[in-house]
Amino acid sequence: MLRLLLVDDDQDLARLLGEYFAKNEAELAHAPTGELGLARALEGSYDAVLLDVMLPGMDGFEVCRRLRERSEVPVVMLTARGDDNDRIGGLELGADDYVPKPFNPRELMARVRAVVRRTKKPETGRDRLELGDLVIDVHGHEVFLAGKPVQLTSFELRLLTALARRAGETIAREELATQLKGGTYDPAVDRSLDVHVSHLRQKLEKDPRDPRLIRTVRGIGYLLVRPS
Repeated sequence: MLRLLLVDDDQDLARLLGEYFAKNEAELAHAPTGELGLARALEGSYDAVLLDVMLPGMDGFEVCRRLRERSEVPVVMLTARGDDNDRIGGLELGADDYVPKPFNPRELMARVRAVVRRTKKPETGRDRLELGDLVIDVHGHEVFLAGKPVQLTSFELRLLTALARRAGETIAREELATQLKGGTYDPAVDRSLDVHVSHLRQKLEKDPRDPRLIRTVRGIGYLLVRPS
């Protein structure tokens, strides 16, 4: 059974989702404020956090930012319909997906399950990519640079893995965005790529202003340099 945390001040929505999820093998805890939601997300063992953007006190963006500093739990942002700024902002902060309000509970459940599948560590099997000093343990959700661990968000790990699997090859932005969204192209994911690549460079490059590992191919996409 999935254990989920909803951070949203809408009590009626919380009740509705709680009843629906209970019928679909998911247990839903509820926190009505950002502060309480952050505390519970850090204390509990949840499969995913459903995080509303508009919250009293600490808003969803700040909750996501602080959560990402200490946890890799999958985050699905709940945003106002048609507000691309909210969607891109959430993705840039490390959210794994977003669902615009109002939404169908069935769609939300499907999106949550998809995010959990993409980010969950398998029980068995390994997938290790080694590119010079860079080592990516995909199934273990671990990255090492020159033997030292590097902390990445789940989105950053998926992006780095996508580039590493085709090291030495330029991958188009649209193709990356489609792959990272599970096979569906999403303009918001596309527009958030620059920020995520910047975060990766900050964590992996000796000089992020003069990147040698992750190159930008203007007008096309990105390339992870294959070590010689």
